[in-house]
Amino acid sequence: MTAGQRPARLGFGGAAIGNLYRPVGEDAARATIDAAWDHGIRAFDTAPHYGFGLSERRVGDALAARDPGGTAFVSTKVGRVLRPVSDRDLGTERQGFVSPEPVESAFDYSRDGVLRSFDASCGRLRRDRIDLLLAHDLGAMTHGADAAARMATFLDGGYPAMRSLRDAGAIGAIGIGVNEIAVCEDLLDRVELDAILLAGRYTLLEQGALDTLLPRCDAMGVRLILGGPYNSGILATGTGGDARYNYEAPPADIVRRIDAIAAICARHAVPMAAAALQFAMAHPTVDTVIPGMADRQEVAQAVTLATLSLPPALWHDLIDAGLVRADAPVPSSETA
Repeated sequence: MTAGQRPARLGFGGAAIGNLYRPVGEDAARATIDAAWDHGIRAFDTAPHYGFGLSERRVGDALAARDPGGTAFVSTKVGRVLRPVSDRDLGTERQGFVSPEPVESAFDYSRDGVLRSFDASCGRLRRDRIDLLLAHDLGAMTHGADAAARMATFLDGGYPAMRSLRDAGAIGAIGIGVNEIAVCEDLLDRVELDAILLAGRYTLLEQGALDTLLPRCDAMGVRLILGGPYNSGILATGTGGDARYNYEAPPADIVRRIDAIAAICARHAVPMAAAALQFAMAHPTVDTVIPGMADRQEVAQAVTLATLSLPPALWHDLIDAGLVRADAPVPSSETA
């Protein structure tokens, strides 16, 4: 990072307080959002899918109290609608969430689906206007053989609906929130996007986005938000225990790579999570990095990790070992 360049800001990823994998109580969720606000975090990302409306409601309730003037930057998503369920055990994991809400999410990228989803999100978030609206989980990684049909529905209906909402001033910007690079490239060829939320594909572990996507975003003025800076946690926890990569058990090649990164970080007495978070924040195209935060301790830890001074030799060693690309921007001693 060059001297004087603004590092990316730290934002709040709202999946965890939607009870991702495990319950988070109402008081704990509220304390988490309050802690983020108290630590100066002003960008909050959520989605209807996160706990089937639970995350949006919790963010909306907390910000209504802490930010009555609506100064926070809030992003949410469309592409799924919430439908009632009557035959589910609400105490067990459903679609990755342990949510008490008697609904589940179903994909719907149509114009009507996007507009209904947006209206419902505004109600849960207690806002008349959303700063950034993202189409959620387009692409083959999520939809497999159905990806082309889902994309056609979005381009014919959902995307024009998002444009009309932006043109009417109901949202500030539009984009996509995805887990793969290919669909970003595809949509940049077809439509205008203000922003991309890319989860897990530009991290200390994976740097393929450097090839074309990040330069394209920079050239086109597309704001880039990075989610999943720990690749579902493995860059924070290491490979022991219940380590996850892309929400699943890590394959052997990922375990070897993580172990190698961890060894170099340990040699420099650096928490691997700090290296991971600061690496994601160092690219000049990145506007915000949004790690998930499930409790107030994780908020405080993220703030500490984002500002910890890291030795330049750490990055030299990671590059020499072939674990970080030589063309990847890394934090300088002045900005770390």
